[in-house]
Amino acid sequence: MHFSIPETEVRSGENGSTYVAYNIHVNGVLHCRLRYSQLLGLHEQIKKEYGSNVVPAFPPKKIFTLTPAEVEQRREQLEKYMQAVRQDPLLGASEMFNSFLRKAQQETQQIPTEEVSLDICLSNGQKVTVNILTSDQTEDVLDAVATKLDLPDDLVGYFSLFLVREGVDGGLTFVRKLQEFELPYVSITSLRSSEFHILLRKSYWDMAYDGDVMDNRVGLNLLYAQTVSDIERGWILVNKDQHRQLKSLQEKGSKKEFIHLGQTLKYYGYIKFDPCVTDFPEKGCQVIVSAGNNELNFHVKLPNEQIKEGSFKVTRMRCWRVTSSQVPIANGTTNPCSASKCDVKLELAFEYLMSKDRLQWVTITSQQAIMMSICLQSMVDELMVKKSGGSIKKMLRKRHNGSIHRSDSQQAVKSPPLLDSPDPNREQIVKLSTKLSSVSLRGISASNSANDISGNDFHGNYAFEGIGDDDL
Repeated sequence: MHFSIPETEVRSGENGSTYVAYNIHVNGVLHCRLRYSQLLGLHEQIKKEYGSNVVPAFPPKKIFTLTPAEVEQRREQLEKYMQAVRQDPLLGASEMFNSFLRKAQQETQQIPTEEVSLDICLSNGQKVTVNILTSDQTEDVLDAVATKLDLPDDLVGYFSLFLVREGVDGGLTFVRKLQEFELPYVSITSLRSSEFHILLRKSYWDMAYDGDVMDNRVGLNLLYAQTVSDIERGWILVNKDQHRQLKSLQEKGSKKEFIHLGQTLKYYGYIKFDPCVTDFPEKGCQVIVSAGNNELNFHVKLPNEQIKEGSFKVTRMRCWRVTSSQVPIANGTTNPCSASKCDVKLELAFEYLMSKDRLQWVTITSQQAIMMSICLQSMVDELMVKKSGGSIKKMLRKRHNGSIHRSDSQQAVKSPPLLDSPDPNREQIVKLSTKLSSVSLRGISASNSANDISGNDFHGNYAFEGIGDDDL
């Protein structure tokens, strides 16, 4: 996850006095507004719990009222502090930190704790309505959905809740995976738009795990609905003969066979992103990016209108980062950015082993850059489990059975796997193999239209200096 404090606000207190509020953004979206004193309180709690040696440096108190320059300096220091806490595997995953963010989100949006109904969308367009509290965290909502669907406990971790936006043409844009530090009801309500929905979708990449899910009736139906939806959206490529076979299986109600055939199709299990811009192989190229099968797939439109396709394997990425910057909205003025006059520009850049001893940075400019980063991180985490000889099923069951629900305690809760923090065993993995061939772009006949999408440096989720193709 990517934390930033792009702006501050002067707000009025209860007694009429004013104070500076720091707007905490998570993944480019406002999460909460906090005073310096609130963040100082969090710092003192963390220091008391984990010791001064673990906690990053916190900007000091000032005796006198801060000047604008000092406010800006403090903003930058607090931003670095929040990023450092989140990136620390101990502090960032702590219930103390996550519960602080959940409470701050609820207070910022001024939503009281009360019972409400929340709609969760399934891949086939159906909705599951669950009764929850506005203060329920992501795992509570996921559990409620699983209970409503009668999905077994040991399969809950195979699925996650995603925030998505549905376009007027029915197109689906993945915004992010809902995290442990946010309240789904508050997150969706604060957007104040009917375009946004919460979607239940599988959270793993390796189709080998499909077998675990298909052994259960509910799991089979969810996976079948997702496969049908991805085919209908054109995310999975199907020729006429395959389409005829799929239709026949669908008419027979042969869901397992339908999925098995789907697994053989190109881009099965991939997430497709909105058209965006890349600097590979040339600057300013329009591209459609898809994530799946441990790679980012590019459909690039070159300046000469030629369409080419290529893939970048996560096992050959040395690292990646996400950066954001505020860009003035084109309104004919040259005024500095303000909260109402600026867009946030997001970029994902990864350093890739093109050939032996030759690394190159590739940049994608996209409003879904953070979601792309989350996908890369989840692929890495999944590969780490496989590399270490661990069982993802055992890991999921352990996380689920070890969870503590809101009625019992506010201690650490389970978290669906694969799109979360780096695996603690990552440091044990060997260095990146140099026995890798270069990426190749091959021409294709299909044509894809792409719209051009027109800093502060987020410290992104870094890939391991990882595992080579021959390790898999």
